Amino acid sequence: MSLRKAFLHFKTITHHRHLVMKGCFKAGLYWQGLTHDLSKYSWVEFSVGAKYYQGDRSPNNAEREEKGVSMAWLHHKGRNKHHLEYWIDYNASKNPTDKEHGAMAGMEMPARYVVEMFVDRLSASKNYRKDAYRDDDPLNYFLKSQDHYIIHPKTKELLHRLLLMNAQKGEEETFRYIRKEILHNR
Repeated sequence: MSLRKAFLHFKTITHHRHLVMKGCFKAGLYWQGLTHDLSKYSWVEFSVGAKYYQGDRSPNNAEREEKGVSMAWLHHKGRNKHHLEYWIDYNASKNPTDKEHGAMAGMEMPARYVVEMFVDRLSASKNYRKDAYRDDDPLNYFLKSQDHYIIHPKTKELLHRLLLMNAQKGEEETFRYIRKEILHNR
């Protein structure tokens, strides 16, 4: 791991955290904004990020390509509730004859974590796309990737709705909707 890559990775994850913090604050999720992705500074995640730093995509993908698994990602997703992968469990349907009984399934995420996931996706797109960022980038990434997600249908619908609204109406309108319609009971 080079010192230069470590510094650049530190800048990237810190910038990302600041973008998420601003977005979470706009949504009224102050604690989640302050604590978002703190595990990225742990050695298991940071060392991988520094070693595989590229600047335009997640270093976890490079680790996965080289080793067949990303230990940093496994650590990260297990500690951060804004990732849909955190919410994957065995389907415990009450009907044992149900063909999905016992299979891996996405559990419904609480709305505040879906909102943080939305903000995370916006911020990641801004962080990697920089000046080329457009409001439909996070939606396009979701649409390209959604077929392999294990995600609860209600969680998927809410995330898609927020990403689509952001693409069509912009951030201000989307955050207003989040505050008034999604998190209004908080």
